[in-house]
Amino acid sequence: TSALDPELVGDVLKVMQGLAQEGRTMVVVTHEMGFAREVSNQLVFLHQGVVLERGAPREVLANPQTERLQQFLSGSLK
Repeated sequence: TSALDPELVGDVLKVMQGLAQEGRTMVVVTHEMGFAREVSNQLVFLHQGVVLERGAPREVLANPQTERLQQFLSGSLK
């Protein structure tokens, strides 16, 4: 969704949310953390192809265990 205008992003996220509510399985790569927290039942945080964290979205995002995820969430990636 990074190349889409904000209105279209919202439309795409609504379609994806509907699919999730239908029980469809999706693998989604996103920077939309609110969407990931609300729609997914498993969150995986990758850095350079390596899984750094995984688990329930609310838990992972509320209690990041790695410095890299903490930096990502605060917007201060180096």
